[in-house]
Amino acid sequence: MSTVTLRSFEETLEKYDPALGLEVHVELNTESKMFCGCPTEFGAEPNTQVCPTCLGLPGAMPVVNRKAVESAIRIGLALNCQIAEWCRFARKNYFYPDMPKNFQTSQYDEPIAFDGWMDVEVGGETYRVEIERAHMEEDTGKSLHVGGATGRIHGADHSLVDYNRAGIPLIEIVTRPIVGAGAKAPEVAKAYVAQLRQLIIALGVSDARMDQGSIRADVNLSLAPTGADRLGTRTETKNVNSLRSVERAVRYEMQRHAAILDAGGTILQETRHWHEDTGITTSGREKSDAEDYRYFPEPDLVPVAPTREWVEELRATLPENPTQKRARLQAEWGFTDLEMRDTVGAGALALVEETIAAGATPQAARKWWLSELARRANDAGVEVAEVGVTPAQVAEVQRLVDAGTINDKLARQVFDGLIAGEGTPEEIVASRGLAVVSDDGALGAAVDKAIEANPDVAQKIRDGKVAAAGALIGSVMKEMRGQADAGRVRELILEKLS
Repeated sequence: MSTVTLRSFEETLEKYDPALGLEVHVELNTESKMFCGCPTEFGAEPNTQVCPTCLGLPGAMPVVNRKAVESAIRIGLALNCQIAEWCRFARKNYFYPDMPKNFQTSQYDEPIAFDGWMDVEVGGETYRVEIERAHMEEDTGKSLHVGGATGRIHGADHSLVDYNRAGIPLIEIVTRPIVGAGAKAPEVAKAYVAQLRQLIIALGVSDARMDQGSIRADVNLSLAPTGADRLGTRTETKNVNSLRSVERAVRYEMQRHAAILDAGGTILQETRHWHEDTGITTSGREKSDAEDYRYFPEPDLVPVAPTREWVEELRATLPENPTQKRARLQAEWGFTDLEMRDTVGAGALALVEETIAAGATPQAARKWWLSELARRANDAGVEVAEVGVTPAQVAEVQRLVDAGTINDKLARQVFDGLIAGEGTPEEIVASRGLAVVSDDGALGAAVDKAIEANPDVAQKIRDGKVAAAGALIGSVMKEMRGQADAGRVRELILEKLS
């Protein structure tokens, strides 16, 4: 893989304005596929969840999944979209091995939802992301390229195709160009996908597991000279499957585009692959325009015409608006604006909410997710939600702290055990011997040892300088590997030296 010269992010912003476009594919959690009755279970044996319809065999006739249409309408309403009174499917024609029919049944010029918006907050500023459309389609199969070092088709010895995913219902949500974000463009992209994912989960229409591909983003990026009245040529980075990578992909493409333009080159309109391990993109294929797909109306499916009564019934099932929910939660939790902004920015809002629901206080929940667990996630290069600890486990760790069984320092070792899969917090405390020692016999012996080793400090305490006890407490804690009851240690020191 050749090395690509990049402009620094700061130099890029001195000369160019970025424009973003995001296409987010949401795999719906229906029990059957979009146009047939095949199951949609994730992880099944390859090519066991297929039938003549989703394989595109001659004579097989598709039937629209009503639950998928319902989910599409609810997503559209939640995104403040208009819902079409009449729409239809089209055939998007192209050949690729994971497309068994050699066309994808999608929607083209008549989507079910259109003209919506979502507000996202980044760094105290609100950005309105305009939604161009949310349309229904079916997913493709999955190719596995065997051999080679990258897992890509280039360099592979051979390829395998699993068609289980072919035909699973998808909703593709397409934004209009997002301009004016400047230096915050990467953060805006991440914040939008994060908030959209939270909304999808709240709607209950998908598990939105980015690690399993049930929600994935295509990131479109272009640069134009500062002050220009038209957009530059865009590239589309396909199938970015983590929030962190969305931000990194935008930043990388901005710097790559700037280097090409500064060198007098031109940007090729193309799709690109994101490489999680190296944090770069590589060329995929030249991007096709709509006319290249030879769209035409799907002759085997009748139009979809949701009644206004049905639409309003579905509107009544929508969850709380994300912006209003954040304001409500901030008031309930007593967070400052900065605390709430940091919680949202870390992608931890839902985690904190679930931890509080499991019994922790708001400040305790925020403390663990935004400090200890956020640090671990950053070290591992994953989102904080993927660090390997659940909200219920965090709440249980805090219960052990509140009960005096462990302290904050020992709790960090409990998190080590949780991430390593060693059992429940209580089991880890027992197996690792982490419980706080409150026994006066053991503590008294450690206190005597600390006094003997630090006679000058002991004399200060005898002379009335009680604050000096902190040094002896520290010695005792070190001697007992952080497991001493610090409050009782202090009491014993003062009793012995009074």
